[in-house]
Formats: sequence, structure tokens, C-alpha cells
Amino acid sequence: MDTMDTVLGRFSAPTREWFAGAFPAPTAAQLGAWEAIADGSHALVVAPTGSGKTLSAFLWALDQLATRPHDEKRPPGTTVLYISPLKALAVDVERNLRAPLVGITQTAKRLGLAPPEITVGVRSGDTTPADRRALVRTPPDILITTPESLFLMLTSAARESLATVRTVIVDEVHAVAATKRGAHLALSLERLDMLLERPAQRIGLSATVRPHEEVARFLAGAAPVHIVCPPAPKTFDLTVRVPVEDMTELGVTAASDDSNSPAPQQGSIWPHVEEQIVDLVLEHSSSIVFANSRRLAERLTARLNEVYAERLGAPVDTVHRPAAQIGAPTEVNHGADPLLARAHHGSVSKDQRAIIEDDLKSGRLRCVVATSSLELGIDMGAVDLVVQVEAPPSVASGLQRVGRAGHQVGEISRGVLFPKHRTDLIHCAVTVERMTAGKIESLAVPANPLDILAQHTVAACALDPLDAGVWFDVVRRTGSFAALPRSAFDATLDLLAGRYPSDEFAELRPRLVWDRDADVLTGRPGSQRLAVTSGGAIPDRGLFTVYMVGEKQSRVGELDEEMVYESRVGDVFALGATSWRIEEITHDRVLVSPAYGLPGRLPFWHGDGLGRPAELGAALGEFLREMSLGDAGDLRTRLTDQGLDTNATTNLLALVEEQRTATGQVPTDRTLVLERFRDELGDWRLVLHSPYGLPVHAPWALAVGARLQDRYGIDSTPTASDDGIIVRLPDTEDAPPGVDLFVFDRDEIEDIVTEQVGHSALFASRFRECAARALLLPRRNPGKRAPLWQQRQRSAQLLDVARKFPTFPILLETVRECLQDVYDLPSLTRLFDAVGRKQIRLVEVETASPSPFAGALLFDYVGAFMYEGDSPLAERRAAALSLDSTLLAELLGRVELRELLDADVIDLTERELQRLVPDRKARDAEGVADLLRLLGPLTTEEISARAVAEPREWLAELETRKRVMRVAFAGRRWWVAIEDASRMRDALGVPLPIGTPAAFIEPALDPLGDLVGRYARSHGPFTLADAAARFGLGTSVVRDVLRRLAVDKRVVEGEFRPAESGSEWCDAEVLRRLRRRSLAAARRDVEPVEPAALGRFLPDWQHVGGGLRGIDGVAAVIEQLAGVPIPASAWESTVLRSRVRDYQPAMLDELTTTGEVLWSGAGQISGSDGWVRLHPADAAPLTLTPADSTQLSEQARAILDVLGSGGAFFFRNLADQVGSTDDESLVATLWELVWSGQVSGDSFAPLRALMSGTTRSTPSHRAPRRTPRARPYRALARPTLPTRTGPPTVAGRWSILPELEADPTVRAHARADLLLERYGVLTRGSVVAESVPGGFALMYKVLRGFEDSGRCRRGYFVNTLGAAQFSTSEVVDRLRGYGDGTVAEPARTAVALASTDPANPFGAALPWPTVDGGHRPGRKAGALVVLVGGELALYVERGGKTMLTFTADPGDLHTAAIALADLVDGGGVEKIVIEKVDGESVHTSGLSPALVEAGFSATPRGLRKRTSYARG
Repeated sequence: MDTMDTVLGRFSAPTREWFAGAFPAPTAAQLGAWEAIADGSHALVVAPTGSGKTLSAFLWALDQLATRPHDEKRPPGTTVLYISPLKALAVDVERNLRAPLVGITQTAKRLGLAPPEITVGVRSGDTTPADRRALVRTPPDILITTPESLFLMLTSAARESLATVRTVIVDEVHAVAATKRGAHLALSLERLDMLLERPAQRIGLSATVRPHEEVARFLAGAAPVHIVCPPAPKTFDLTVRVPVEDMTELGVTAASDDSNSPAPQQGSIWPHVEEQIVDLVLEHSSSIVFANSRRLAERLTARLNEVYAERLGAPVDTVHRPAAQIGAPTEVNHGADPLLARAHHGSVSKDQRAIIEDDLKSGRLRCVVATSSLELGIDMGAVDLVVQVEAPPSVASGLQRVGRAGHQVGEISRGVLFPKHRTDLIHCAVTVERMTAGKIESLAVPANPLDILAQHTVAACALDPLDAGVWFDVVRRTGSFAALPRSAFDATLDLLAGRYPSDEFAELRPRLVWDRDADVLTGRPGSQRLAVTSGGAIPDRGLFTVYMVGEKQSRVGELDEEMVYESRVGDVFALGATSWRIEEITHDRVLVSPAYGLPGRLPFWHGDGLGRPAELGAALGEFLREMSLGDAGDLRTRLTDQGLDTNATTNLLALVEEQRTATGQVPTDRTLVLERFRDELGDWRLVLHSPYGLPVHAPWALAVGARLQDRYGIDSTPTASDDGIIVRLPDTEDAPPGVDLFVFDRDEIEDIVTEQVGHSALFASRFRECAARALLLPRRNPGKRAPLWQQRQRSAQLLDVARKFPTFPILLETVRECLQDVYDLPSLTRLFDAVGRKQIRLVEVETASPSPFAGALLFDYVGAFMYEGDSPLAERRAAALSLDSTLLAELLGRVELRELLDADVIDLTERELQRLVPDRKARDAEGVADLLRLLGPLTTEEISARAVAEPREWLAELETRKRVMRVAFAGRRWWVAIEDASRMRDALGVPLPIGTPAAFIEPALDPLGDLVGRYARSHGPFTLADAAARFGLGTSVVRDVLRRLAVDKRVVEGEFRPAESGSEWCDAEVLRRLRRRSLAAARRDVEPVEPAALGRFLPDWQHVGGGLRGIDGVAAVIEQLAGVPIPASAWESTVLRSRVRDYQPAMLDELTTTGEVLWSGAGQISGSDGWVRLHPADAAPLTLTPADSTQLSEQARAILDVLGSGGAFFFRNLADQVGSTDDESLVATLWELVWSGQVSGDSFAPLRALMSGTTRSTPSHRAPRRTPRARPYRALARPTLPTRTGPPTVAGRWSILPELEADPTVRAHARADLLLERYGVLTRGSVVAESVPGGFALMYKVLRGFEDSGRCRRGYFVNTLGAAQFSTSEVVDRLRGYGDGTVAEPARTAVALASTDPANPFGAALPWPTVDGGHRPGRKAGALVVLVGGELALYVERGGKTMLTFTADPGDLHTAAIALADLVDGGGVEKIVIEKVDGESVHTSGLSPALVEAGFSATPRGLRKRTSYARG
């Protein structure tokens, strides 16, 4: 009591009386904090939620403000700075300060004292510009802000308002201390102290933090900190519930009506969990349900509302097909009203979150389902229950979350945990045990994050010059940089001062000027804007913002980039328990409208899960060891005392026992188990069971993958998770590796992981984030979203440049972040140390099937690869194919772009590159420095031509500051940037002036390559003589350098400038820009044609209409259609007959029998028809496709052996060689080999015989034949004996098809050439329709090569088909003629084609028009299409039974009917009987008169049309 009186006695009377009236007594945390703060010490207050921490930090400052003299002429400024890691927490604190402010003011009035005037302001990312200006104009006494907003204020004029700060309060300090955001804040606090007369007092507040000394070091660096940590009276009531008796017996559920599988589905624990959560919510007045991901939060919210609606007697309809459903039906919000719960997470807008928070506090909402967005100390009112679904990420996180319940002083926090599967039950039990004991994980402050240092250095010198030595001392005062070596500091300054080649990557240009003699840093023009617009420590994930449509677009939330790319206008999705319909998708936002009550797809977000800390993993291992060795009764009592209910206890003990039975040993902190078994394919799976968590297992898996490659030559990527590592090995006769694969020496593991991590996807993503923090990837449009794919592309370009410099600071920082912040390499090293000392052992066991622990691991493993099936099979095959880029370049030949590049474009681009256009000229000394850095050596006259004024004074200033120097070479005097000193010396032998800074005289790796490469980057196409003359070198020397650069694809040799001749060189990126601009200039004159123009062009391009004649015409058709699969029944009847006016079967026979043309099978359609490809013999190795040789019969293999000996065999010779007397069997086997694409005949006669046979099935383009009435006995005839020649279906000679061209690059090149010739305009749809090996992904690579070499051009030639269209200028001109009417043809010409005919663009280049119900059109064998004016008019199913119409124009229908009748009369189809049109009887159809007029006759079945020989 004495201590309390003593401490309270230090406050003024109004403050003391208000507190005594408002609270029964101060808490221990408040007493300790007030005493330390009153003494002026830095203080760290560690106390659980509900201990009055906020008031412990603020009350002394409020009292000081309340008692300051009123007549004091103090400058306006902020006195107390409160920093919150969350914007919502900042607003919450501002609201909570109102009570003490009003209370102290009223008490002062009551005591007759002058009432204090204390102002409070809030500044965060949500503060409007007007409010920000007001805060600077009239600074509040207390400013509540975030770390990011503090950084922005310190880097602008607003910093003047902070010059009077005395106290800094950092709330929820644990949320930032262990992150780069904390290091960023620590430097901001030191920069703040630089503004003040004396350093501000710092007060840190945290509920859960350990060790205290580490956080105190973060808070105040080396300065002493008074740590206030009284015994915690906070109590928790924690239970772990499992709603079923046996988590392995969840039953089955019947398949839903819209399920893809009719089989019953495995039962799920989720319905049971959801029902119990609703029970708990209804039993309490206010609840928060925590989930570990935004997607799970949305799903739980939807299901809780659906369960509640059902209980209210208004069940939601869940049997439907949503407007947009990508994923299983369980991933859909079925549209229940949010009567019970709302979702609260970072992707819900701040306005929506504020409404949800207020609804929960006021009692209008019973439940909120949240992620970590409500984890920190936001006061959510009288919450009396917290539910955690699955184990929380850490013990500290669990304490923070459960602490939301009973938030007031002295209240008990009640929490219920629901595990989602049996192994998660173990995690929940361990977490609860450690939460109760207060055993939270320790944290570590990141050491020397150089990207943060780079950003703050630019910001710190942006407004005023900064002494580098002073700045170094300031930086080292922080906890994060206390051990920063001067060498790393100087390397970072070198990076910012432009030491690295910005001519290769523009963002490496200098951000500041480092005067090395005076050791002073000065910001360059634009550095302040750069720091303000691109600063901060939170990485940009490229999220799309979601806004409601309307005049005032209010923000709804955020969506993942990939989610948006998979969505379309009209799709409905759920966000925050509300359904929204997408109205528009722009480049950076999604506009939506409410879709109340409609089912919506649940969105997804990609995020990084750091995994289980090693410390928690060790505790989990210790728990498992005790569970496996203890007495069952004692264990049950222990678990019950921990809060596990009966079901949870029973399931946990059963799981541990089953695991011990399966592997003989449970993985623990002292014993790791390597389990080995075979999977469904017979391959080996190695599963290392370890509890130490993903940060330990991920680097371990990298090292295992490297060892597999080195020792066994196996390229297998091990998969790591929190509970172990999975390795999949192909089946081998040798015994699979054992524990020796996983055991490493502690001295080697760090080197192996460091080497491997540099080539990982993790490294690339972290490098992107580090480079962005270091301001090397600035936001080009700060107010707009930067697509993640663009960020990755720019980052990859920077990484390519950075890899050339091993000491590049951001490379080193990325390695450090990967090994220390993401991976826990120190813990892995300690683990192997313990293995070496026999404190941890590894045991191996072989099992017949996966153990229970392995089953859970495999579930996650399968999930990681589940979405590989999202890409079409052909696209996945393309990923496995590899093109030889060197060979492809040889095949493409010389780059000839003279006809494609625009002379005006070349001139303008070169003037821009040379800074000769007005807006790129130098305007000051910094501009001149940039000229020399980007363009290389320049004469005074050349600089004058590139400057807006006389540059001599600027050059003198730069020379004085040793930023440029004067040199002589090639008979002239030049100005050179100081960064080029070593290049000039080593490449051209130029002597360097005395006093050149040491940093710029180190030998360059490729000095001449740097100079010539920069020359190329700053010029348009140039000749060898141009470059040689520039540097005073011989042409042979420069030629060798350019050829070396060409190997690295940095320059290209070719012919570029129009009206010039001879070989030229051009930088690859410059050439891309020239091509892009030239194409843009050409496109301005080329409007895309409508799809109907393509429908008219393509048949004409492929000679449909009988434009060819004779055998040469047949050969021309086969050359154009080489390798395309078409039904055998369609080749002669429709395809060749429609193109060759006088076609006769003898023409094709002559080509095949003479060996000029080959045919190959590509799959059977029916017993008398199949897919057939025709090939010119000389091109067959390039146009054939790989044969399907799986599951061949013994007789088929015997045939292949005979034919493989060489030559061609008649059927009877073949039978004799094989030893077969069963002709029927041999014929069937031979055709089996035909359809698998391995054997062919020397004429088309066998195919004709097959199609005209009397089998039960009929060819696709022939009408079924009936058995003649006069011969009913024929079906009973006995089998014929073998004839001397064999059946007609195997007439002629048979041989193996030629071998494919061995090189896939040559085949791909030829295929692309052929496709361009076949279609004229090549699109993705055309490639996919042909099932080209490698798919469009492979063809696209080749076509881009064609484009780069000038053999084709890419553009938007046909409307609606996207930009990935390839053609040639001549073809595009011809295509445009069909669009603008310059091609002379009847306005509405009709063309009847087989649906599978390559001349039919529908279902390939063009999508099929939509059909409402019934039959759907497709490129099916036997089907016909009729195009009128290039548009689809009719689609006829095989035989004509069903017809679909796609136009209502009577004239077009009449024209189409005539074309269809002409096709029958011409023998393309023997007979058509049309029974239904658009699902109705043909007799009642409006099309009936047109068909009758065209020659169709009425029958009881429908309208019939037959050829003359069919009628006869």
C-alpha cells in the first residue's frame, strides 16, 4: 500500500483523484511502469492482456501535459508519440484515451483548477491529405501513428512538428521486434532523436514476449531499459474439443447431384466442428472465432451462417451450380444472410472491418471469424469466448488470441480449440499446455538488414546533407544494427552511390552522392519522392483492390492476383460473408455490386506460412516422448487436467499407440524416425518424421536434394513440412538410401544450404522483396497496383545483373534473410551437433503402408501437387520438352528486319537513347553526371548538344567533387564518369588522374565488354566500323567482343535499317523496343478484322471451292494439310473433293504407290473408320507424331519385328513370316498397329475397303448400309479359308512408318512453319485443336523466334482472339481484304465442310457459338458445318439426325440448305436424314421449306437427301 501511495503521490491531484474514482487500485504493471517512467528511464512493460498497459504508458504523460504552465511560450509541436503496428489498434487507442482525458479535465474543473487542453491526433495510411496537412499546421499534443507513417513524416516537412517529442510509446512491441518492420522502426526512432535536443523517452508495451532483454535491446539499442514484468495474475480457461468419438471413422456422405463422381464421399469432421461452434456462440453473448488463413475464415463464416439459418427454420439452398464455381462445392458460400457471423481479416476493407468491430461491441453481432487481424491488443468489448480452429501458429499467438476474451483487468480468458485432424490434435495439446504455463517462444531481432539500411540512408539524406560517419554511429545505436561492420555499411553506400552498372539495369542509378573526401551524403533529385512513394518494410503482394460500383466507389477489400485472373465479369464471390458480383476488372481494381443471397465462390489468397518454431517443435517432441512412455492412466489424467475432453484424450492416445505399433518408435525430440514404404506406383517414399518445424526442415530438405543429385544422379525435390520431410525415389533394384541420406556434418550443412538456396524459388521471391525495400524496384505509379508478374520480371532482370557481383549488398542480405529469418539454420546446425554427440538418434523402419503420421504428411504432399492438373496435358508435356536454343537460332537463320522496322521509329528511338530529345536533356550538374553514366565518354561538344544550357560550369563542379574526370583516347579529349575509371584504364589503357577514389580503381571483370555493351544499349543499329571508331580500336577486337556478347544474347547481328545493306549489330533490348514501336506504328494502320472475315478467309486460303486441278493439286493439298488428323471417310469425300475440282481416287493412289505420299493412323473411330494423317514422304519424319506402343499384343510385336527388318510385305508374305493362319486375327492386329501410328500401307485402297465393308459400324461420312433383302442367309455364312492374296482391307504392301526426326527442336521448327502455311493466321485454338505435341507453349517459343528473325509477325489481326496471333505481312493484307470487302466474292457465299476439316475455323481458332441446351457442336467425326459469309449457319450431327441453326436470317438459311444439298449431290455424303432441328421435329421447323426447296424429300422419319448412286 505504501508503494501505491508513493507512486500515485507523484501525480497531480486531478489525475490522482480521477484514477482513484475510476479504478479500485492500480495493477502491479501500472505501478512499476509509472515509477520507471517518472524517473525518466526507458521502460519495457510486459504484462498479459487486461493488465491496464495502455494507461500505464499514457497516464504519466497525460499528467505532465495537464500540469504544464499555461503561459509557457512553447513552440507548437507534438509531445507524446504513440506508435501502433496496426491502424485499427491506433484508432482503438485514440478512442480509449477519451475517458482519462475527459475524466482529468472534469476533475480539474471540480477542484477549481484550470482545465487542461490536451489535443490528440491520428495519422495513418487511412488519413486524408487534408487531415494530414492540418496535423502539420496545428500539431496535436499526442500523435497516434504507425511505423510507416512515422517514416513518411521524418522524410518530409512534417518532421518539424516532431521536434518537440519527449515520449515515444511503442505498443505491441512483440509484433514488430523480430521482423524487418521492427528494424525499419528502430532506424526511424533514431532519426527522430536526431531532430530532438535530447533523446525521447521510449516505452514499450507487450503482452507476450521473451526474452525481455532482447526486446529491450530492440526498443532502445545499447541504452539502459527498465524492464517491468510483475507476476502475471491473468488466468486462462482452455479446453480442446473433438466433436466425434473416433476421428478416423467419420462415415461417408452420399454424392451430391452435381458431383463429378457418383461414389459416396469420405466423411468430414467439419460439419461436426461447425455445429459445435454454433452451439458455443449461442451459449455466449460475444465470441471471436480465430482461423489461420483468410480462406478458412471466409469458409467458416459461410458455414456458421448456413447452420444458424437452418436452425432458424430457413435453410439455405445448397443444391445449385453457382455462376462461377472453381473448386469443390464445399468452397462455396451458398448465400446465407450474415445473421450470426461476419469475417474479419486483412483483405476486408477498413470501413467494413470498423463496422464489424462496432457491431460485435454493441451486441448487434454475436460472432466474428477472424485471422491475426484481431490478434493484437484491440479492445473488442465484452468478448466472453474465443474459439481457435486448428492449432495456433505459435504459443505467443495463441495467448494473444485467447486474451481477446476477458480483456478487462482480473477477468478469466476462456478459449476452446478444435483440431482439424488427429496430428493437429497433438499440436493443440502441446500449445494449450505451454499457454497455460506461459512458455512462449523466444524471438530474435534481425541482424543488419542491409535493405532497410539502404532505404533509410536515402531517406535520411534526401532533405539535408548527412555526415556518413555520424550516420554510421546513429545506425549502430539500434538493436538491429549494433554489430554492423563498417565494410557492409560502405558497401551499401557504394550501391546507393551508383557503383554498380545502371546502364544494364536502370534502377541501379545513383540515389545519392557520396563525397568520399568530405565523407558527406547528399540526396540526388527525386530521392525524397522515391523514399516516400516506395518506402516501408511490408512487401507488395500485387493485390487487387475491390471497390463497389457507383459515383463514390467505396472500398470492399482485396483479392489475390491469381484469383482475379481466374475470374470473369459476372462471377459471384464471397468476401466478409457477403456475396459480390464482378461488374468490371481493370488493371488494378475489381468493381463489384452486392449480390445478396446469391451463392458465391470463396476467394483464395497466397501467403507465406513461416512454420512451427524450433523451440515449439522441441516441446512437441518432448510431449510425444512422454506420451509414448508414460502410464495410460497417468497420461489420461494429465491430458484431462490440460483441458482435453474425453474424445480428444481418447483420440490422442490412440494415435500415439497406432504410430508406435506401425513404426516401433514414435518420433520425439530425441529420436527421429525414417519411414520407408512403396507408393501406389511402386516407387519408394522416404518419410523423415521430425517435430522441429518447417524452418528447420526446409533447409534440411534442400541439402538432401543436393545429396540425391550428387550421389545418385536423382533429380528429386524433397518436400518439407512442419512434421518432417518426404522424398520420392523412382523404383530401382538397389536398396533405397537410408538415414545416411539425411545425416550431415554440422560443419558442412551451412555451406551446402547456402549454395543451394541461391537457386531456389524462395531466394528469387525474397530477393524481389529485399530489392524493393532497398528502393531498387520502385513503384512507377505509386497510386496504382503493380502486378506481381511485372515485379517478378523486373526483379529477375536485376538479379541477372547482381549475380555478376558477389559482394552486391542485396544479394548478401537475401542470403541472410533466407538462412536466418525464413530458415532456422542455427537450429539445424545445433540439431546435427546433437546427432554427432549421440543426443539425438535417427532410426529407420520399412513399413508395408504409411503410418498414421506419414498419412497426414502425405495428405499435405499431395495437396502441393494437386493443381498441376490445371494446365492441359499438352501444356504439361511442353514443360518436359526442351528446345535447343542454339539449334533453333541456326534454323531461323539470319535476322532480317529491314522490311519490318520503321526508319522514323529508328531515328526517334536513337535520339531518345542519346538524350537528344528536349525532355531528356540534362538540366543541371546531376543531369550531366547521368549523361556520362548512361552514355559513356562524351566530348564537351556532345555534352552541350545534350544539355539545356552551357554545361562547362556543371562539368567543373563535378570535376572538383571528383565525380567526373578528363581523359584522352582515339585522338580526342573526353569527359568520363568516375565510375568508369577502371574500365577506361583496363580496356583502353587510359592513365587515371591522381586522387581517383580507391573504390573506382579496382580491376573490372570485362572492361571492354562493358564499354561496347553500353555503346550498343545507347544506340540504334550500328556497324562494326562505327563501334571501333568510337573507341579507337581495331574492328577485329570489337568483333570478338560483340560475338561474345551475342552468345550471352545481349546483342544481335542482322540487317535492320531500311535502305541500308550489309551486316549490322543491335542491342537485344533496343531491338525489342524498335520492333515493338514499329509494330505499333503499323498497327495504327491495321484494324483487326471481325471473326467472320477469318471464316471467309480460311476456306479460301486452303483452296476450298475447287481452285486446284489434277494430281499436282492433290499434292498441294497434302503439303498444306500434312500431319493433320482427319477421319479416313472424310479425306476423299469432303476434304480433297472440295479442294481439287476434278479429283479422282486414282490421283491419291498414284501418289501413295509411287512413294510420294504416306498415310498414317492416329486412332480408331469405329470398326470401319479412324483418324488418318497424310504426309509428303520427304517431310514425314517431321510431320509424324510419336506412336502409341503401349499394351501391344504378342502378335503385334511379332509383326513389328518382321517389318522392322526392312522392306515392305504383302499380307500373305507377312502371314508366312509371322506364322499366322488366322487371317481375321492377323488383319485385326495389323489394323491395331495402323491406328497406333506404327504401320502403313502403300495405297489408300485398304482404307476404302475398310470403309465399304459390311461391319456393324459405319464410316463417319457414310450412311449405314442395310443387309440386302435377297441375301438374308449371309449373316450365317461360315468363315472363309485363307485366300492367296488376303482380304481387301489389307491389300498392297505394308511397312513400318519412317522414324521421327530425333531432334525435337527441328521437329518443332518444322511444325510451326507448317502450321503457319496451313492456317495463314495461327492462333492458340488452332494449335490446341490439332493436339500438337508440346502444345501451344512449345509452339509459342518457336513462333517468337520466327518473329524475332523477321519470318512472321505477332499482332491482333482477328478481333476477340487475343494478342497471341502469328502471321506474315502478306497474309495479313490478304486477310484484311476479307474484312474491308476488297476481295471480290459474293456477299453471302455458303461453304459446306466436314466439322473436322482444317478449313473450318469453329472449335479451333474461333469458339463455337453458344447453344441453349440439347446437343452441342464439336469437331466430331461425321459432323458437318455450313458457313455463310464466314459465319456458322448450320451444324449437322453425323448422319443428319440432329441439326443446329445459328442464324435466324431466312436468306442465309436458304443459302446454307442449298450448300448442304450440293454437298450430298456431289458425293461428299451418301445420305442425310434430318429428324430434329434445334431440338424440335424438322417437320414443324421453320427451316423445313428451305430444305425441301433445296431438294430434301419428306419421309416419316424426317427430311432426306441422297446421292444419285445411293438412290440407285
